[in-house]
Amino acid sequence: MDQLLSPQEVADWLGTSLRFVRRLVLERRIPFIKVGRHVRIAKSDLEAFIAAGRVEAGSVPTSSRRRSA
Repeated sequence: MDQLLSPQEVADWLGTSLRFVRRLVLERRIPFIKVGRHVRIAKSDLEAFIAAGRVEAGSVPTSSRRRSA
């Protein structure tokens, strides 16, 4: 079984506030498990969330490139 983390543990892992993690859960941007009234996030889901946000070096979004006149 995968390790289950509390929202505070996830915030510590990400280096963010607890409020940010709660917003991720509220907006359903990260999978979570309800244990009674407590919320837990599987470590594998957290790792997948981090990997999904990875931006490779050297890539530039098309909207921020300068347009020549």
